[in-house]
Amino acid sequence: MKAYVFPGQGSQFKGMGKDLYDNSASAKALFEQANDILGFRITDIMFEGTDEELKQTKVTQPAIFLHSVILAKETADFKPDMVAGHSLGEFSALVSAGALSFEDGLRLVSARALAMQKACEANPSTMAAVLNLADNVIEEICASITDEVVVAANYNCPGQVVISGSNEGVAQAGEKLKIAGAKRVLLLPVGGAFHSPLMQPAREELAAAIEATTFASPSCPIYQNVNAQPSTDVATIKANLIAQLTGAVRWTQSVQNMITDGATSFVECGPGKVLQGLVKKISAEVETASI
Repeated sequence: MKAYVFPGQGSQFKGMGKDLYDNSASAKALFEQANDILGFRITDIMFEGTDEELKQTKVTQPAIFLHSVILAKETADFKPDMVAGHSLGEFSALVSAGALSFEDGLRLVSARALAMQKACEANPSTMAAVLNLADNVIEEICASITDEVVVAANYNCPGQVVISGSNEGVAQAGEKLKIAGAKRVLLLPVGGAFHSPLMQPAREELAAAIEATTFASPSCPIYQNVNAQPSTDVATIKANLIAQLTGAVRWTQSVQNMITDGATSFVECGPGKVLQGLVKKISAEVETASI
């Protein structure tokens, strides 16, 4: 069985999607439609922008979404048995599996990005990758810090968990994690504490937009970040999408569950090869590829 996986923030690069725009009239039409919906020429930033311009959350998220979704639409044999997306990638997965229209998906991703950027500006905060320490040790250390916000936010693969929270909370946890034996604790170049309680204002804003949007049942199960379980039910999908902003990305568990349910190959659909690397670390047995 074939699983398609869709990347999240961090996979962007200058020039992303330009080959699609230049070589396919249908892809070009979708990119131009996106420029109209967003109210600015995101294609100019994607194709010619600086790394700094591309790194802005309000640009990064729609850019990765567009690259991923248009790639799926342009792939003749795109027939997934199951899909999953890392954080933002969950929206790309839902559009590609027919649960959301292209236009609605883009509007939600843009609303999500703006809400997250606003939450980041209101609460200076950060994230850090913790290498080579057991999940339960990381969770216990985060829970032991009670005067600041810090939580395990991304379970990327065995031995790689990202923590998220206030600047002071992440700093305190980082010191304790090193003492506990973490090989490294690396601060990430992100705008704020994604997938933590500090995203609550963004979650409330996005919830209203999601509730007002029409979803359909996807053509195959989507394994969602917050519980790593397959969903086809619209109400469940919406609830999990809303919970995702303040909940953890359970990527390791999602991939493990997809393999248990029969996935033998994983195809990354979108910019970069980050997810292929993570899948290989989760299981060396499965095949990986990218569109």
